[in-house]
Amino acid sequence: MPPEEHTEAKPIKTDDYRVTPGKAVDLKDFATRYEGDMDRDEAEARFEGLVRRLQRLQELLYADGSRAVLVVLQAMDAGGKDSTIRKVFGPLNPQGCRVTGFKRPSTLELSHDYLWRIHAAAPRKGSIAVFNRSHYEDVLVVRVKGIVEKDVWKRRYDHINDFERLLADEGTAVVKFFLHISKDYQKQRLQRRLDIPEKNWKFEVGDLAERARWADYQRAFEDALGRCSTDHAPWYVVPAERRWFRNLLIASVMVRTLESLGLRYPRADFDPSDIRID
Repeated sequence: MPPEEHTEAKPIKTDDYRVTPGKAVDLKDFATRYEGDMDRDEAEARFEGLVRRLQRLQELLYADGSRAVLVVLQAMDAGGKDSTIRKVFGPLNPQGCRVTGFKRPSTLELSHDYLWRIHAAAPRKGSIAVFNRSHYEDVLVVRVKGIVEKDVWKRRYDHINDFERLLADEGTAVVKFFLHISKDYQKQRLQRRLDIPEKNWKFEVGDLAERARWADYQRAFEDALGRCSTDHAPWYVVPAERRWFRNLLIASVMVRTLESLGLRYPRADFDPSDIRID
């Protein structure tokens, strides 16, 4: 694809947020709030340019038809997965971008292996799939709540790495975002759901029980990030408390991911100059 105009005055160093493969993760080493040298107006202007670029790259992905992209979003409750999907992926053509939310598995899903429902939602070539929660729930909530024994969830890291390797080998680029927030920020967001009547439906009493397990979830996320960030399926820890920077960073990673795929428009099997439309 020919180069286009730059959409960023100063490109974000996305690798600063990428988890190094094989390195142990301590989430205290990662900021939850961007405090850099960019203000909101600048970030939002740059974001709009990246969204336009992302739209063109999505069309190219479809036209090329040889690759696919899987996006994984994980976060603590109230971490901003839904708003990320609306802002970053909402502007894309819905015919080529499908969002799947993974809730508690159904009876049918539980009668299969835990990756069965995940693989069924993987993107077809030429398309983007966004997972709102994902296969990582089986080393997160399953671990924290003791739904399976330790020896069961521990071997799943290798399963997940092998699964993502399979997808990558077959032409799917896998990119994963952990939306990182603090416990205080989560409190503010949950309280907002109580204070605003139109948000009450989003609050569940069970959220408080999950919040009480904050430290356990942080350790589970650290292990998942450290053990499952690979060159072919990297994890990015996104400071998510300033939504405008969160959106800009994720859009930047998405553009770079698609640009790296070597996509090309297919060559016509006819000479357009020979065609006359009366």
